Amino acid sequence: CNPYLVAFGIVHYKYPALLKAPTTCNNLTRITMSPSSSSKPCTSKDVLLYIPNLIGYSRVLASLFSFFLMIFVPDQWLLALASYVYSFAADLFDGMAARRFNQCSSFGGMLDMVTDRCSTLGLLFILYGEYGGVEQEHFGVYRMLFLLLAVLDISSHWCQMYSTAALQIHHKSSEGNANRFFLVRWYYQSYPFFGYCCVSAEITYVTMFALAHAAEEGLLQQIARVLLKLCIPGCTVKQIVNVFQLTTSCNAVAEHDAQAKNKSK
Repeated sequence: CNPYLVAFGIVHYKYPALLKAPTTCNNLTRITMSPSSSSKPCTSKDVLLYIPNLIGYSRVLASLFSFFLMIFVPDQWLLALASYVYSFAADLFDGMAARRFNQCSSFGGMLDMVTDRCSTLGLLFILYGEYGGVEQEHFGVYRMLFLLLAVLDISSHWCQMYSTAALQIHHKSSEGNANRFFLVRWYYQSYPFFGYCCVSAEITYVTMFALAHAAEEGLLQQIARVLLKLCIPGCTVKQIVNVFQLTTSCNAVAEHDAQAKNKSK
């Protein structure tokens, strides 16, 4: 796998604007030079201390803190959820900061994507423990559910990322999704639909954790049940999109291999 293609895919995975306007870090010089000292060479320390990357570090710490509380201090489940929600919501602001301060970077894109996937994976692991204990009713069903959700989330996003890196096509572009299932095309072309699916999936997992700890018939329990009913449809659609994202991205790479093989004959 060409490392430059992988870097290309990572940077554009969370920063699609890099392909377009010159005001959003769309060339190598602007990506690698510090905006505060454009006349000086940019160092790795400069990149590591970019404002959006600092936000990214806070997201990592918030996720780890929430997992610590969920596992070792379950009585503080509200604080744990608040910390997790911060990590999820801050994803919006690191991208905004990158474009606002002209601090886009391959490292930032990688940090952002890995944080997203690992945070979701961590929460699914926690839910596996909450609902998958042998003393729980239907524990086997819950174990398989959360295991499959974790595997699907990681594999579908990796394959989509790899297919765009290998083919040098933006994963959200019309060209990149031309032959994909219509839900995948809609998912990447309609930001309201994209946002609804992503937020619904995270809120579904968050409310499931809340339901495992909130007092029976209490106000928080009722609110969580309402949120769950509102978000389960979006979470379900997100999983369907992930399935087709996985299969169509694998097919795209296979088609690329077939074309390369035919050209070599």
